Amino acid sequence: MPITFEHVSHIYSDGTPFRFVALEDTNLTFRDGAFTALIGQTGSGKSTLAQHINALLLPSEGTVYVLDREIKAGSEPKGLKSLRKDVGLVFQFPEYQLFEETVLKDVAFGPKNFGATQEEAERRAKEALRMTGLGKEYEERSPLELSGGQKRRVAIAGILAMDPKVLVLDEPTAGLDTTGAAVMMKLFKDLNRKHNKTIIMITHDMEQVFSYCDDVVVMDHGKPVIQEDVQTFFRDSSKCMELNILPPALIRLRDALKENGFEVSDDINDIRSLAKCIAKQVKHHG
Repeated sequence: MPITFEHVSHIYSDGTPFRFVALEDTNLTFRDGAFTALIGQTGSGKSTLAQHINALLLPSEGTVYVLDREIKAGSEPKGLKSLRKDVGLVFQFPEYQLFEETVLKDVAFGPKNFGATQEEAERRAKEALRMTGLGKEYEERSPLELSGGQKRRVAIAGILAMDPKVLVLDEPTAGLDTTGAAVMMKLFKDLNRKHNKTIIMITHDMEQVFSYCDDVVVMDHGKPVIQEDVQTFFRDSSKCMELNILPPALIRLRDALKENGFEVSDDINDIRSLAKCIAKQVKHHG
């Protein structure tokens, strides 16, 4: 089932001088099985929206439908434990999720909390750690002594060990070097394609959006202002510029070539195709 927001608003500190409307009358549907990027300027409502998907935040108004559950303003949500098993949320700051004495215990905590035996929980934890690129030598280390990038991997492993149906990722590659980020993005893409997991990723990295995602949702002032597939979104780079979003390098290169007289189709979306297109024109005019 898709994840749907119907007329959802979320107000922080309502009834006080610090009242702030983070989401306002939001209507939005995330496609089931899609890899969706959630983008927008800081303060646009991305993280607030994401935290409604596993009911860490509850709507002030409206209703959120997640899998087979209904989260309605003014009502106590039911089945929260099973919801949070099915919807795994990785926060922007991984240290918020790390608390156990060792990495292995931390990653195994989720499966144990949802009924797995100690042996099964540790097996799943070790598998999840390997998936995120952390070897056996990390298992007995304190998670609080790791680097920022390593903490991020442990936090992601802790979610993967629970085998959720939906992954919600808040800047998942922050703190990782280029190689580490590429490894993690390939992992997410494999989870989406091979294991049919719905993935919603908050990011400011348009290169990742262009290379890995299916759909794009742009948030602005607490509302989704654009929702479309990635190729359509990046076909017209002026749309990005109006939103103060830097288009991916390939799109910028494609536009620069067009400005200099080359005929380049807006449907070209990889460097090899672009190179072939330019080579033909250079040869023809050479």
